[in-house]
Amino acid sequence: MAEKDYSKLASIIIENVGGKENIAGLIHCITRLRFTLRNEDLAKDEVLKETDGIIDVIHAAGQYQVVIGNAVTKVFDAVMEELEDELKENDQSVRRSEARNQFVQLFGNLIGFVTGAMSPVIGVIAASGITKGMLALLTLPQLGALLDAKGTTYATISAIADSAFYFLPILVGIGAAKRLGGDVIVAAVIGGVLAYPTLVEWGRSFKGMFSIGALDFQFLNYSYSIFPMILAAWMAKKLGDWLKDRLPDCLQTIFNPLITVFVVSVITLVVTGPVIQGLANGIAAFVNWAVSMSGWAGGLIIGGFYQVLVIFGLHWGVVPLVSQQIVSTGESPLNAIISDTMVAQGAAVLAVALKSRKEDTKALGVAAAISAFCGVTEPAIYGINLRFRRVFIAGLIGSAAGGLVTGLMHGTMYGFTGGLIGFSSFFNPEDPSQLTSFCAFLISSMVSIAVAFAITWVWGYNDDMQMGEKIEKKKRPGAHVAEA
Repeated sequence: MAEKDYSKLASIIIENVGGKENIAGLIHCITRLRFTLRNEDLAKDEVLKETDGIIDVIHAAGQYQVVIGNAVTKVFDAVMEELEDELKENDQSVRRSEARNQFVQLFGNLIGFVTGAMSPVIGVIAASGITKGMLALLTLPQLGALLDAKGTTYATISAIADSAFYFLPILVGIGAAKRLGGDVIVAAVIGGVLAYPTLVEWGRSFKGMFSIGALDFQFLNYSYSIFPMILAAWMAKKLGDWLKDRLPDCLQTIFNPLITVFVVSVITLVVTGPVIQGLANGIAAFVNWAVSMSGWAGGLIIGGFYQVLVIFGLHWGVVPLVSQQIVSTGESPLNAIISDTMVAQGAAVLAVALKSRKEDTKALGVAAAISAFCGVTEPAIYGINLRFRRVFIAGLIGSAAGGLVTGLMHGTMYGFTGGLIGFSSFFNPEDPSQLTSFCAFLISSMVSIAVAFAITWVWGYNDDMQMGEKIEKKKRPGAHVAEA
């Protein structure tokens, strides 16, 4: 099959966000192009929303978000190819200089930074989680222990599964540096310092570093860590830029990276790393405890409202928290509930696809359902569910019901990916024979599917409804929020 040409779509997008000169920055996540525009009033929302290949347009978190769907990476590449050197001149860290609200700008900058740092890493983390779950499944005594947990095959596959987590500081550093317009290699080297095997072993045993009076400094294990490296990448960018203005040209090539790597690594190992890692681990443990203790109530509330965050792209504020939970505690009950929300939205859009007699609605619904069951709900939400209102509500009710079950059964996930495709992440790698979470997954998923599908079929959709009616969204003070 011939590769689809996205250059025309890229040109349309650039033209209707106000032209090249209006684009101060561009990143992408799993389904969206996230623009930083100098003036969002120049963007033509309606033109973009009516363009084939674009699902929706949203103003949120200080960004102009164009929802593409699963082809977002190819569209992003086409847009970047047309922009050529425009963004290099405008550094990717440039933000809106005239924000209507300083807090909104700061929050948008933070979400944009986290999104840029984490979105390139999500795929490999999810893949690693699935692989670890499959390993646990293959060693189940109930299945005859198809794989020897002490054999070389298991060890090799385990290395493949663990590598993304073990070297996570390097991956996060690369993503963060790209987002900031910094030196990717320098950030990767700093990440390598944090994941260096000897330091990791010292960190696991809390080996002493040095003492100042009664204050003892210890090594910590930064493999599997996220937030210390995000701050380190920011420091590296700032220090690298400062050195560019002060070192002679003849010394830049060697001494800029030398000083940057040394200074930032030391500061991270001694000061910022322990503080941030301690806070991050504490928050992750607290959230795990709170979700577990809240039981059915927490599952009901989180399940009922999580996909609302997705509408505005604010779920990216939760993604690092889930990642931190998994890498620091090995599990995430929060992610188990989030998985229910994906399944429910998929079931709702599947009901539309099966009930509708319109070929275009059927085709879009089936594709969106598959995407949602694989953990990506935006095509379902923006393609159909929000546009019929009741379908989205049916999905929320279904996910609340599924979350309630997960909370009651104290289900948890041991991997990052969600949806039906993430079933293997509900097996405990440390004790594969413990099936409580997997049973919770099966029951909560069935409940989510049954409730969302039934409500959509009976109440949420019929072919007489008009697709594409505007959905009124609550606007943020001082900013536009596009209608779905």
